[in-house]
Amino acid sequence: MLANKFKSSLTYALILVAGLGIGLAAPQLFEAFKPAYSTGDYSAYYPDANTRVVLYGTVTCPYCIQARAYLRKRAIPFIDRDVDSSDQGRRDFASLGKQAVPVILVGDRLLTGFNKKHLDAALDQVGHPVAR
Repeated sequence: MLANKFKSSLTYALILVAGLGIGLAAPQLFEAFKPAYSTGDYSAYYPDANTRVVLYGTVTCPYCIQARAYLRKRAIPFIDRDVDSSDQGRRDFASLGKQAVPVILVGDRLLTGFNKKHLDAALDQVGHPVAR
């Protein structure tokens, strides 16, 4: 009888642990298969033919601050559009259909969030390779 109770308790504990494990792993698995960027014709968002990078963000967003600093450190020319204080920034950001900042346009790529690896790959595509 005691052995049966132990088996039942052990079974319930294993089911609970498996459920928690799946619950914790599922979001990471989803992120692993999420594309790093979307592609499209974003030429209307660039003010001239020489500009290949536009950052949409806010002054208080820590990821926007990191993205700006990273672009400046790499000496990448970019247009900085504040979606809180700039009418054009707000309009452009709304037309891109995104909810979170930063949104970074690089050539034909739209990146949401700040990820150095993805940003470097996009910059490399438009002629700003990372110095090795």
